Amino acid sequence: MSDDGTPERVGVRVARARKRRGLTQHGLAQRSRYSRSHIAQVEAGHKVATPAFVAAVAAALSVDPAEIYGQPYRGRTADTDSVHGSISDLRRAMAYADVGPDLAAPPRTLDRLGTAIDGALELRHQARHVQLSARLPAIVEELTWHAHEVGGPRAWELLNRAHHLAASLTRRLGYHDLSGQIMERAAVSAQRSGDPHLPLMLAHRRALLMMSVAAYGAATRLLDRAIGQADPTRPDVTEVLGSLHLRAAVVCARGRNASAAWPHYEQAVEISRAAGAPTLDEHGTDFNPGNIAIHGAAIALELGDLDEAARRDARIPEPLLAGLAAERCAHHQIDMARVRLELGEYERALERLLAADRSAPQMTRYHPSARSVVEHLVDVRRTLPEPLRRLHARMSV
Repeated sequence: MSDDGTPERVGVRVARARKRRGLTQHGLAQRSRYSRSHIAQVEAGHKVATPAFVAAVAAALSVDPAEIYGQPYRGRTADTDSVHGSISDLRRAMAYADVGPDLAAPPRTLDRLGTAIDGALELRHQARHVQLSARLPAIVEELTWHAHEVGGPRAWELLNRAHHLAASLTRRLGYHDLSGQIMERAAVSAQRSGDPHLPLMLAHRRALLMMSVAAYGAATRLLDRAIGQADPTRPDVTEVLGSLHLRAAVVCARGRNASAAWPHYEQAVEISRAAGAPTLDEHGTDFNPGNIAIHGAAIALELGDLDEAARRDARIPEPLLAGLAAERCAHHQIDMARVRLELGEYERALERLLAADRSAPQMTRYHPSARSVVEHLVDVRRTLPEPLRRLHARMSV
């Protein structure tokens, strides 16, 4: 926070981390793929710090990207800070590597816990971080007890699903170290489940953490290997292969490798087209035509082709967008706010942010890119429209 209690700009944190490392802007430019002038503009608040920029400078400065973003975004009241209440409980749950926890009461049955996970997945789709945060620790602990004290593939499979939900939530909140630790536990639960596709879906999630630290080549190799290991006879192969190709496309685009990004994307399109009927969503990836369409716009954005991103966005039919889970819809709106901001269309950027906020207010509040766009819109406006003022204020409490 700055002295007046408002969130500190990303550029200020970049400059502080750079100086702490004893680097000039020119020195940081030599260590990253960005020019000195680009770094200077971000530090001064004249350019938005994109996820690719943050990943690059964080790697160059040997700091966690969360430090550059200012994560975790802690609230100043019990109500606004409640989403972080489960973090210590999740850390404790990860301590049980070879033995189940001591529970205060008998655990729920696996059937009831399976239903609880379905409910938790729906909360994730709706980006209701606070509610998901409140439920996850108990689910993880009870399933850890079942897996270690009773065993069986079903217990490990359900625990793996819980691990992925916990890793996703903690990553979104900026606890990258904890998210990585949970993924290590997920590697064990995936192997012990007996399902050959669960380790492949772990690669799908792990690639996100690798992308955040600019490890694009390694993440791409991990995903390519997973793609090659998919079992075409299993009923979830369409979702597994399709989602792996989409993730690989985004990773390659973030690394500015267009020659690999678009072929991965076209593979996902073809897999969906060949499947025809609605795809199983066994792994919660939302592999469907609407999600594929918004990935096309996101890939163009990551490649820096703003006009192509805008064109692809304009071609997405409204029913497809409306049919997306709130999490996916909000993510797309935030991406398109970035596009409009970079094009200098500040009113349209605000419109897209407000659309994201209507779809998923909790996600918008805690999303680094949404905060970066809000910071920039506040900086460039002489007077703040009331919707922007309210959004900025909510991100500050």
